[in-house]
Amino acid sequence: MRVIFMGTPDFAVPTLDALVKAGHEIMAVVAQPDRPKGRGQKMMSPPTIQRARELGIPVKQPRAVRRGPFVEWMTGAQADVAVVVAYGRILIPELLSAPRHGCINVHASLLPKYRGAAPINWAIVRGESESGVMTMQMAEGLDTGDVLLTARTPIGPDETAGALYGRLAPMGAELAVRTLAELDELMPSPQNHSAHTLAPLITKEMAQIDWSQPADVIHNLVRGFNPWPTAWTTLSGERMKVHRARLVDAQGEPGHILTASKSIIVGTGAGALELIEVQLPGRRAQSGRDVINSGRLAEGMVLGEEM
Repeated sequence: MRVIFMGTPDFAVPTLDALVKAGHEIMAVVAQPDRPKGRGQKMMSPPTIQRARELGIPVKQPRAVRRGPFVEWMTGAQADVAVVVAYGRILIPELLSAPRHGCINVHASLLPKYRGAAPINWAIVRGESESGVMTMQMAEGLDTGDVLLTARTPIGPDETAGALYGRLAPMGAELAVRTLAELDELMPSPQNHSAHTLAPLITKEMAQIDWSQPADVIHNLVRGFNPWPTAWTTLSGERMKVHRARLVDAQGEPGHILTASKSIIVGTGAGALELIEVQLPGRRAQSGRDVINSGRLAEGMVLGEEM
């Protein structure tokens, strides 16, 4: 098939590679414009653009996708299908209907749950025990299209968003190849729109720990926002990141450090958490034991006080 591939982050790269390996003609890889990255704020191309250049595939990074040259190009490209994986832009009807088979989206949730920009993170933050990927025939609206194929996987009790992200990306690639191979035979299945939930864009403020919440809720927050933006609390008025934690059988005042001898145990609204890996202000991430040895945390200290 003649395919327009639309995707921006590294999550989309395995699907691009799989479509090339399956023998599809990738007419162009479309991604968002280059952005400044890192401390030096050097302009960097998205992972999909970098991979496309390695493969010798033409690239497009339009700033406008609702009007102008890109819309004219895509509506006149005579593509068989567009495959969209985390592109990050809403497509207008003219683009959705431009390819012969329309636009097929690879989405990392079990729709209608977790429509939106960050489905992997929010599934973990909200304590889901199962996730997966779906392909759908794109329609107007946010992830509202009819479902084509589904692949499911359990979420481990301590699994992070980063780990699940790494497992779902190749699952999505395999599902995209299957979808195109079976496209003429697939029967689209409408979503139950009344059961939808949203997975909005994440901000750093969302990752602040509320120690009055139960331990399992905080544990899910830590897992769901690892590796980014990373759950955080405050220590002596400064921000401290919590990269990894685990549930322990203890009880104490919310935010109070109950133990800081062999491990860091913190009380919550119900139960307690051991802080396995934390990052003190101005430091790199360290194990709980190393932080104890540094003398920066001690029993009786309180986390989460106002900055």
